[in-house]
Amino acid sequence: MAENNTILEKLEGLVSRFEEVSTLITDPNVIADQKRYVKLTKEYKELGDIMNARKEYLQCLNGLEEAKMMMNESDPEMKEMAREEAAACEARIPELEEEIKLLLVPADPQDDRNAILEIRGGTGGDEAAIFAGDLFRMYSKYCETKGWRLEVSSANEGAAGGFKEIICSVTGEKVYGTLKYESGVHRVQRVPATETQGRVHTSAASVAVLPEAEPFDVEINEGEIKWDTFRSGGAGGQNVNKVESGVRLRYNWKNPNTGVVEEILIECTETRDQPKNKERALSRLRTFIYDKEHQKYIDDIASKRKTMVSTGDRSAKIRTYNYPQGRITDHRINYTIYNLGAFMDGDIQDCIDHLIVAENAERLKESEL
Repeated sequence: MAENNTILEKLEGLVSRFEEVSTLITDPNVIADQKRYVKLTKEYKELGDIMNARKEYLQCLNGLEEAKMMMNESDPEMKEMAREEAAACEARIPELEEEIKLLLVPADPQDDRNAILEIRGGTGGDEAAIFAGDLFRMYSKYCETKGWRLEVSSANEGAAGGFKEIICSVTGEKVYGTLKYESGVHRVQRVPATETQGRVHTSAASVAVLPEAEPFDVEINEGEIKWDTFRSGGAGGQNVNKVESGVRLRYNWKNPNTGVVEEILIECTETRDQPKNKERALSRLRTFIYDKEHQKYIDDIASKRKTMVSTGDRSAKIRTYNYPQGRITDHRINYTIYNLGAFMDGDIQDCIDHLIVAENAERLKESEL
């Protein structure tokens, strides 16, 4: 009972804020201030989820009380109905309490954002590039199942296939909050296509998932950007090879965390439309700066958590793909399964779900400290 009262007290404190935010997001002055409006609409959605859970929780508590009163009835059928109702409520109340506790823990503010996905071949030469291509295909298939839109912004193909580097944007619902668990080093153990003696080789590719920055998240002096144009290489017909549709930007940026001025170089060659390539390059510039400026926030999370489930440590080996045994192992949570074929075809949700559960457990522990 004390647990019920504590949760209800916390929820009641949010009711007035929900009503306040509901009013604010209809205010013309707030709507005109895009940065504030976006922040408030996100808060409104988060509070709305809490209010829905509160409503169901109150219904269950009231339902349990009513069912207990009905058990005193003389009618056997009414008593049986009351017992069933009480049992259902008693089973649901603890579940709702856990859901509400998690909703009350501050979420990662980046989770609702779109993402920039960067995949690079690491140690292993041609085989690493081929594996990077396999990972790109895996994520492409996964994005299809989620109904997300994946667009390649730049790619550097490997000599034997795959990619030395491929960068793309992913847009959809809670993209970063889902894909962030994929950041890190992915290791593959298999016999490469180029191996003549059938020996198993170990190669690696790195994956970085960055939250995509909105235009108002970072300040960029576009007048200081130096633009170059060039002819895109690769397939695509005469237009790609003869028209200077590829763009390259250079921008000097002072890192606020270190005080050092860094030159940022970004290329975008994927479309035949130079303005579109410029737009994508600008988006990547904003995301790069946003990621750098929020590195301290990411490091703070990493220092608090023991299992490093979804931190920004992109140098950590997170997963091994063992082809001879058909096995995938995620080293962060000791998760092992033997359906490598389906996994490489994009069936990665179960692994991500396990990572989400592990991170939520950490977040709840933090909130109780």
